[in-house]
Amino acid sequence: MGKVYLVGAGPGDPDLITVKGLRLIRAADTILYDRLVNETLLNEAKHSADLIYCGKWPHAHPLKQENINHLLAAHARKGRIVVRLKGGDPFIFGRGGEEAAFLAKEGIAFEIVPGITAGIAAPAYAGIPATHREYASSIALVAGHSKSEGSERINWDKLATGADTLAIYMGVAALPHIVSELVSHGRIPSTPVALIEWGTTARQRTVTSVLSGIVREAEKYRIENPCMIIVGEVVRLRKELKWFESDEKPFDIVREAF
Repeated sequence: MGKVYLVGAGPGDPDLITVKGLRLIRAADTILYDRLVNETLLNEAKHSADLIYCGKWPHAHPLKQENINHLLAAHARKGRIVVRLKGGDPFIFGRGGEEAAFLAKEGIAFEIVPGITAGIAAPAYAGIPATHREYASSIALVAGHSKSEGSERINWDKLATGADTLAIYMGVAALPHIVSELVSHGRIPSTPVALIEWGTTARQRTVTSVLSGIVREAEKYRIENPCMIIVGEVVRLRKELKWFESDEKPFDIVREAF
């Protein structure tokens, strides 16, 4: 019997993989990788390794989660070292918990290798600290879409004012709804917001505004997923702390509306 390693590949910059994660990529016999994994990391795999793409696009899943689960088990039962390579961290909106539960049920050994999640890394690369002694002492990581179509599974009434900083994943398509929910449940319309598209990569661009104006800015600049939505006073620090993006880059858009 082999073993499955659920490895976080980090948020996009390949240099943000952990040392342990990189070591396992190099040792793996089979690697099942997601859409948002930087494929530069796959160059580190040995030539004999099987590379299996498991990426999911909205409403388009070439491999269903059940198929992925069974592939992990099948390769492990062949005595192989299996790496399930996931963007960000396996246990933060990465279905790592579901896969680990399946492996446990099947009696297959597994290990979790945490990764740097986009909710922390993307704002850091945009010059926005998730917490700051003067602005924010709490942060909530929020899924920007529901598991079930047409049903609201996110407690916006509690989240709106329950944390100083909100880091919302993959929520661009639902941005008007998110803004409406936050404002209707008490978040001030003048709260600063940042949209960080393709965070930590060469394609990163950031748009800033306030809650009442961010939908207009997102539409104007055609912001798309993958994107982190950062809501909170910490966004004000971007003007001072921005370090990764260059003003000379044509895709670097900064809207200081607060």
